[in-house]
Amino acid sequence: MIPLEYYLSLSAVLFATGVIGVLTRRNAIIVFMSIELMLNAVNLSLVAFSQYLGSTTGQVLVFFVMAVAAAESAIGLAIIIALFRNKQTLNIDELNLLKW
Repeated sequence: MIPLEYYLSLSAVLFATGVIGVLTRRNAIIVFMSIELMLNAVNLSLVAFSQYLGSTTGQVLVFFVMAVAAAESAIGLAIIIALFRNKQTLNIDELNLLKW
């Protein structure tokens, strides 16, 4: 049996990697992948706590989070493709669509 702390440590490392990716990278695809990495870190924590507590509630919640993440991935990639077609770049600093 693997202790709960190992799962939580791995989840924290994955989440921190995702946060660093969002804060330091300027490519929209990399930022998008970092957000997905953070969602997977949270899912790992939910499954670990669910197993530790002997309940299936966390695993059911992970199923719903994964469904929302799949929908978010489809919509997010469609937005990124549309931005690339209009601006010919994926650099977040150059995507200033709300400016006049």
